Amino acid sequence: MTAPVLVLKDSLKREFGTKVHHANIQASKSVSDILRTTLGPSSMLKMLLDAGGGIVVTNDGNAILREIDVAHPAAKSMIELSRTQDEEVGDGTTSVIVLAGELLHVAESFLEKSYHPTVICRAYNKALEDAMAVLEKIAMPIDVNDRATVLGLVKSCIATKFTSKFGDLIADLAIDATTTIGVDLGQGLREVDVKKYIKVEKVPGGQLEDSTVLKGVMFNKDVVAPGKMKRKIVNPRIILLDCPLEYKKGENQTNAELVREEDWEVLLKLEEEYIENICVQILKFKPDLVITEKGLSDLACHYFSKAGVSAIRRLRKTDNNRIAKACGAVIVNRPDELQESDVGTGAGLFEVKKIGDDFFAFIVDCKEPKACTVLLRGPSKDLLNEVERNLQDAMSVSRNIIKNPKLVPGGGATELTVSATLKQKSATIEGIEKWPYEAAAIAFEVIPRTLAQNCGVNVIRTMTALQGKVSLRTCSRYRISLSLIQFFCGTISMQMVRMLGLE
Repeated sequence: MTAPVLVLKDSLKREFGTKVHHANIQASKSVSDILRTTLGPSSMLKMLLDAGGGIVVTNDGNAILREIDVAHPAAKSMIELSRTQDEEVGDGTTSVIVLAGELLHVAESFLEKSYHPTVICRAYNKALEDAMAVLEKIAMPIDVNDRATVLGLVKSCIATKFTSKFGDLIADLAIDATTTIGVDLGQGLREVDVKKYIKVEKVPGGQLEDSTVLKGVMFNKDVVAPGKMKRKIVNPRIILLDCPLEYKKGENQTNAELVREEDWEVLLKLEEEYIENICVQILKFKPDLVITEKGLSDLACHYFSKAGVSAIRRLRKTDNNRIAKACGAVIVNRPDELQESDVGTGAGLFEVKKIGDDFFAFIVDCKEPKACTVLLRGPSKDLLNEVERNLQDAMSVSRNIIKNPKLVPGGGATELTVSATLKQKSATIEGIEKWPYEAAAIAFEVIPRTLAQNCGVNVIRTMTALQGKVSLRTCSRYRISLSLIQFFCGTISMQMVRMLGLE
């Protein structure tokens, strides 16, 4: 026999089979155990050092895992799972990791009994389908136009967060922001793009209660010539540009050979005429404010200030898009293509204010803004960073309510109901898939069990009492005893969070 040909280094070690399965499960459980104590209203905050040496204090699962540097591929998959949950739903990042870790943990015993991984996965997929059906049955519709109901729902979803001690503040900000940017698509559908059209501006100083939702846009810029241009304009006409208001520079190094002194003057005059033509094309629409994403020359600044027009340069593309959505303007790439319909007239006030050491431009009091800014105030940057993370979760919850207005009981009640239903159904499953299916049902109990552990109560007695209450429910409607929900601070979870977390 010929010796096997190896394409790996001699120092590398190759592992396969059951040993690798156990190593993957152990790595995933390690990630799950990190987040276990951050679940629920009585959870603990984690203090981390980020890559830049700053301090991160949070109990948000995705924020914690984002700062962890791991090398194991299975652990990286768990972190990716949390990131996907955060992008798709915006909430439930801790729950999904804890549940995934428990599902892998209960699968370990079947691998030791020589079950094939495909059999376990097939049983888990059956359990997933049945769990989704249970969620559909117990889900209750809600009226998205009833602000009190939506407020209570958002509050309960962020009850486990740091900002829950500040009452309705964060929930109110989230609902106001998502309601402002909602766009009707017809047939009862609404689009709410939180990442694109809601900007969170954190300004240290003041009280957290000073935070507000602006009906418009705010950005960290001042006018180009503060002494010559107005810093406050009522009902401004706004033109948004995506082109430089300065003479075009050559892409490569350009050499101009001038023989006579007059040629130099001609060259300068050509540049001045070019800038003047651009400014004339803009000024004929009588704007009050011109904003460009590119540069703005001193000569253009002179023409604008002479005409009483304020100008702002080098604005971010994302901020320019929000201004366009807020005031109804259209971003123009070439000044000679400007039309009257491109001018934004929806803003009620343009004002530049100094907050702390920085100048901020406000375009507010818009008539029908489809973009907004949430201004957060607070004593320190660390506090503001945590408030922003909580606000992002709250806005995602509010968005999900608008998209899918259904809710299920929280506090572990839903997981216990799913667990009890799957246990009953496991009796009807034939073959070796029955046992992994039943194990998946038991794994759902990890959520209420972890909540009980973090509350500091007797876990065994509490779980026994809760399972007893679930078994006494009305089978036709899958109603849960209210005391079960109230036991863990009455949290209510949206159906979308649960369903996407299971998937």
